[in-house]
Amino acid sequence: MSEVLYTYMESPIGRLLLAGDGQRLSCIGFPAGKGVVTPRPHWRRADDAFGRVKDQLREYFDGTRQEFDLPLDPRGTAFQLMVWRELARIPYGETISYGELARRIGQPEASRAVGAANGANPIPIVIPCHRVIGANGSLTGFGGGIETKKRLLALERPGTIDDQPRLL
Repeated sequence: MSEVLYTYMESPIGRLLLAGDGQRLSCIGFPAGKGVVTPRPHWRRADDAFGRVKDQLREYFDGTRQEFDLPLDPRGTAFQLMVWRELARIPYGETISYGELARRIGQPEASRAVGAANGANPIPIVIPCHRVIGANGSLTGFGGGIETKKRLLALERPGTIDDQPRLL
C-alpha cells in the first residue's frame, strides 16, 4: 500500500480534506455531514501536495471550470466503480435521477444499489454525485449535507438555490 498524503483547502462550502498518494486523488472529505473524513493515523500531512487539485477546485468554485482533468484513484467494488464512471459523465449543470443512473449503467432495477454506491463516492464534486436527485426533483442524501448539495447545484445552475432543481 502506498503512502497516503493529505492536506486541506478552504472553499465556499467549508474546509475540504484532500487525500491520495500525492499523484492521484483518492478522497475529498467535507467539513460536515456524512462525508466528514478525518486523517487516519498512518496518513502524512503534506500541505504542498495536491496543488493541481486545489487549483481546479478553486476554478470550479469560481465558476470558470466545468470539467476536472485530474488523476483519480477511487477505491470501491466493481459495481461502485461502474456507478462512479457514469456519474463522471453527467454534464455540468445537469441533474438526473437515481433511476436514470441505474438505466444508464444497464441495471434499471438497481436504483437503490446505485443510491448506495452514489453515497459511497470517495471523491465528491470531482465525481459529481451531487448531480443525482430524486425522481420527483427532490434533493436526497448527500455526504456534505443537503445545504451543501443545494449550493453546488446552485453554483452550476444559478437560480436553483431556492427552487428545487429540475431533472434534465
